[in-house]
Amino acid sequence: MNQGTITDLHIARVKGTPSDPVQEATAISAHGLEGDRSCNVRNARQVLVMDKETLEHFELVPGQIKENITTVGLDLSQAQPGHVFFIGDEVTMEIVGECEPCGKMDAIRMGLREELNHRRGILAMVISGGPVKVGDAIRIEP
Repeated sequence: MNQGTITDLHIARVKGTPSDPVQEATAISAHGLEGDRSCNVRNARQVLVMDKETLEHFELVPGQIKENITTVGLDLSQAQPGHVFFIGDEVTMEIVGECEPCGKMDAIRMGLREELNHRRGILAMVISGGPVKVGDAIRIEP
């Protein structure tokens, strides 16, 4: 089993502005995280999960690349579309694929888009909603 812990949560309320750090968020089934601009039933990019180890490798801080959930101890390199994140006691999210770095990464630091290729995190859609809190366990299962 591939398991870790949630260290940070961020909600991106308005496009083009910094994400807001929060201690708890509500995952809404088939929509995303309540209050996040990606919370939409028609959006396959509802939640972005990123590991803190990769952020630190690239000298980035949680929330800087617009991830919603930052983890520690979770090996995202093994995550595949169709695998499921289990968070806390209630929340499940299906992995839909990796997040390709966009040009906004170069606004953080020139060349970051290329550096983050295949390492910008994992996109997921909410299957079962509920509370998500900093400190919650998160695991991936096929």
